[in-house]
Amino acid sequence: MPKIWSQTIEAHRDAVREATIAATAALIAEHGLSGVTMSQIAKDTGIGRATLYKYFPDVESILLTWHERRIDAHLAELVRVRDRTEGAGPRLEAVLTAYAKASRAGHAASDPAAALLHRGAHVADAHRRLHEFVRELITDAAAAGDLPDDTHADELAGFCLHALEAARGRGPAAVRRLVRATLAGLAATPEA
Repeated sequence: MPKIWSQTIEAHRDAVREATIAATAALIAEHGLSGVTMSQIAKDTGIGRATLYKYFPDVESILLTWHERRIDAHLAELVRVRDRTEGAGPRLEAVLTAYAKASRAGHAASDPAAALLHRGAHVADAHRRLHEFVRELITDAAAAGDLPDDTHADELAGFCLHALEAARGRGPAAVRRLVRATLAGLAATPEA
């Protein structure tokens, strides 16, 4: 009998956490990162503030949980783009385009909460995983003959990611130009 209660309690806890993150996402969409408060999250979740504090000690911890999930979703989307694209060169282009489009929609640098979210260990880990992912795509494209065979995949992965960060806040035409320029840079024959 206690095991049934444990499952029910755990399901309840998961439901509260999920509702909290969903309410937070909606508040961020409506008010921005800085406009999110514990009171508003509790109200929109339908629980009391005291209950909310049992699950999260402060707004920062809720925002970090939301941000971690958002990063994981972005990385998963890049994997889906890779998996549904045929050919190493087109696969690299499709992933870089998807990354640039996601970068385009990033939070304003002037939002102090954005700076808070982007300094966490989860962001460093996501950058590492993203770098490895792009490096593998570059290695595959070079092996397939779509890039020069003396390509330095690790250096060029960093180049791609930094170059495409310029898409932040830009329109779709700028994203296309940046992806084309980045791909042209990859295809250039490296000097010895």
